[in-house]
Amino acid sequence: MPAAPLSIPSLREQVSPAEWRARVDLAAAYRLVALFGWDDLVYTHISARVPGTSDQFLINPYGLFFEEITASSLIKVDHDGRPLQDSAFPVNPAGFVIHSTVHAARPEVHCVMHTHTPHGIAVSAQAGGLRPLSQQSGFILNALAYHDYEGVALRDAERPRLAADLGRAMWMILRNHGLLTCGRTVGEAFQNMFLLERACQAQILAQAGGVPLVEFAQSIIADMPAQAREVSVGQGADLVWPGLLRRLDRQMPGYDA
Repeated sequence: MPAAPLSIPSLREQVSPAEWRARVDLAAAYRLVALFGWDDLVYTHISARVPGTSDQFLINPYGLFFEEITASSLIKVDHDGRPLQDSAFPVNPAGFVIHSTVHAARPEVHCVMHTHTPHGIAVSAQAGGLRPLSQQSGFILNALAYHDYEGVALRDAERPRLAADLGRAMWMILRNHGLLTCGRTVGEAFQNMFLLERACQAQILAQAGGVPLVEFAQSIIADMPAQAREVSVGQGADLVWPGLLRRLDRQMPGYDA
């Protein structure tokens, strides 16, 4: 028997315009992760801080696939993991631990994205981590952190170590686990993940060639943030986010319901 279609009532008239915009952007990020093939069934997560709050964020309903997520299906929770709205779905406990830790430690961060892609996991298992082999890696290496694997992120005891290892970084490689990015906007967190994922892909492909690899000089890395601002004409992720939403509107519409 086919599964019953999802029926999730719209929350558009029940939340502030700012929260609705955050919901739409976050739902779009989930669908883009599915579109780019970065999802892992239901086992990764993205969160966004509720605008105007310091202790509330939005996260996925656990059990929905990323291409199914809509603005209204996202669950609002506090930093203790308590849902602040009715939902037929639970919250991923590992998602709560990771994301609530980052949101609490980094008040300037609006969005936190975590993936388990094959290339990301492969680089996370390498002792040398991400190497300066690609232009994409150069944008990242100035602000890249690492966190050692402690098992599935379910224990409160891991929180202080996770926060300390992240520090002020915008990118983190979770050893033997996957990738994590932060952003002042949903679009920035997504673009940061795109760069990190592409850098990991390039590294694994280069290593598969079976020949010695050329790393660029550390002196180049220091100037890469300025070059990133120049190449994005000062717009950062705002240069690409509207186009990504247009792509979703063509290929995977319905996220803004």
